[in-house]
Amino acid sequence: MAKQKLSPKASAAKKARDLAFAKTFSRKRKKAENQRLRRKAIEQGKDISGKDYDHKDNKFKSIKANRGNDGNGTKKEK
Repeated sequence: MAKQKLSPKASAAKKARDLAFAKTFSRKRKKAENQRLRRKAIEQGKDISGKDYDHKDNKFKSIKANRGNDGNGTKKEK
């Protein structure tokens, strides 16, 4: 994807919104869980390069498959 073309003011506002979202309790919890699971999978010798952990399906998926509700779009996601 191409980088968004934002004005300096809009870019600063987006940066603040993104940071606030990243610091929410649920995001911190998911990030910590992801780090634990990645370390555990690497210890077990699994190849998880290029994969993300899907918190809904509880497994590692390709980055592409883990985006947009498995191809169904985010409007229908619960």
